[in-house]
Amino acid sequence: MLAKNHAHQKAPKLQIAFKTHAYHLTYQHFLNYSHSMESELNALENKLAQLIQVSGKLRAENRQLRQDLAHALSSNRQCSDKVESAKARLEKLLISLPEDQT
Repeated sequence: MLAKNHAHQKAPKLQIAFKTHAYHLTYQHFLNYSHSMESELNALENKLAQLIQVSGKLRAENRQLRQDLAHALSSNRQCSDKVESAKARLEKLLISLPEDQT
């Protein structure tokens, strides 16, 4: 077991261009690794990070807009119900008023 750990420690640690372990875009100990490509990959990583950030903001804004819309629709229904109720009461009052006999 000691030899196994010792061999594992001697192996060079590979560095990845992308910061999370979920994605391995390129390895730096690749035989034909391009250092100029690294700057392009870093730029791509930054753009992806910005995209993820904007996407999160848009998702939160969309959630808020859905809540606002639900609230506005509810208020609109309440106003419509009040208008219908007032209309029914006015019609009832108009029926009960005596006709003008001039």
